[in-house]
Amino acid sequence: MRIDLGDDEQPEIGLIALIDCIFFLLMYFMVATSFRHPEAKKPEKELPIVLPTAQVSLDRATTAPAPLVIGVDAGGTAYIDGKEVSTQELHDLLKREAARDPARPIRIDGDQSTRYQDIVHVLELCQFEGFTKVAMHTR
Repeated sequence: MRIDLGDDEQPEIGLIALIDCIFFLLMYFMVATSFRHPEAKKPEKELPIVLPTAQVSLDRATTAPAPLVIGVDAGGTAYIDGKEVSTQELHDLLKREAARDPARPIRIDGDQSTRYQDIVHVLELCQFEGFTKVAMHTR
């Protein structure tokens, strides 16, 4: 015996329901990821060690020569150890220091209103005598 179910229609897949499910999943993941905050990096813990000291580095640090300080005021006058020196005296002093220790550091303290040419002149004297460790002192 055969039961009549009505028209012999082929079963079909409801695409609208499938699109709704995919859209719902897409929205769920978009919202779930937008509320997730990146974790702040925790500061790394220091290693529980005590570093050894090296005798060589301590000796070198204590025997490092003090820099030769050359001051230049707003008028372009050079000073060494607070005493005013002429250009020739500065040149002679730099020549003696270069003969004694060419690796001695030199620090130039220039007034903020000093002409740039005056500082360049002192730098040229240092370079002429072979000094390579020349620094400018700033505030």
